[in-house]
Amino acid sequence: MTNFWDSLETPFGCLAPMADVTDAPFREMIAKYGKPDVMWTEFVSADGLYHTREIQKMPDEENPLMKDLRFSSIERPIVAQVFTSKPEMMEYVANLIVELGFDGMDINMGCPHTAIEKQGAGAALMKTKELAVELIQSAKKGLAGRIPLSVKTRIGYNKNELEEWLPMILREEPSAITLHARTRKEMSNVPARWEHVAELVKMRDRMGLSHVRIIGNGDVVSVAEGEEKCRETGADGYMVGRGIFGKPWFFADSEEPSIEERLRIMLEHCRLYESYCLHKSFAVMKKHFKAYVTGFKGSKELRIALFATNSVDEVEDLVQQYLKSRV
Repeated sequence: MTNFWDSLETPFGCLAPMADVTDAPFREMIAKYGKPDVMWTEFVSADGLYHTREIQKMPDEENPLMKDLRFSSIERPIVAQVFTSKPEMMEYVANLIVELGFDGMDINMGCPHTAIEKQGAGAALMKTKELAVELIQSAKKGLAGRIPLSVKTRIGYNKNELEEWLPMILREEPSAITLHARTRKEMSNVPARWEHVAELVKMRDRMGLSHVRIIGNGDVVSVAEGEEKCRETGADGYMVGRGIFGKPWFFADSEEPSIEERLRIMLEHCRLYESYCLHKSFAVMKKHFKAYVTGFKGSKELRIALFATNSVDEVEDLVQQYLKSRV
């Protein structure tokens, strides 16, 4: 197996998997303007993939779930994140992820989305720990050593269960574990507690599993801060989620672009979205407008107008009008 995790210099930076955010167009923008060391896809349902491909026999070019698994070579190394509560589905999707050419596969064991938890997947797996272990074993069976497996989870469901929960994951020796330093109950409503990332690092080392990479996740607002948190905790890497909204240049760790350049990048993002995501509503793109268009004179009014658009042409007209008004 070619394990890309082994070749990464520490501390490394990772792009978090976020539904309707880290889609193909946004990842391509990030890869162009500030590529992290590792990129993640949005999470995808293993059950849904099986149903559409094997039961409905939906052609891949028409399958919205398969479209969510598209990626370009500039995104490598790229990890596909999946969720399910069924071991047989996990084995199936692991083999598919290899066939699609991904560099790695990640199991979502931390998402608090109600629809996913109702399936017994995501964060719900912290309540069925033995099933979580079985899913890791099934994934490894499907991967058959061809690409590495990682797991993304939290410190616990309703309370801190680090000492009970994480050793079970570590014993299965995934190549990497990303720890969101909050409980499921806390969502993102409290500050991330990176001291728990440090605890996981010590736990890993006590168990003699130093080859398992530990990635901390939560409240990283700059590359410098991510690297500092890694030095403080001993983590191998850091993962950025909300901090990258409206900032595809985040990992370049350079000066903020001018207002004109920021709006030009937003337009480029819109065009990519319209060409890539015909299976999704243009409304999904609008969540990026708030992040791109903020903190400058007239941004509130421009943002309100952008929320009413339904196409790239309308967005471009508004941007051009705004820029002319600044001259």
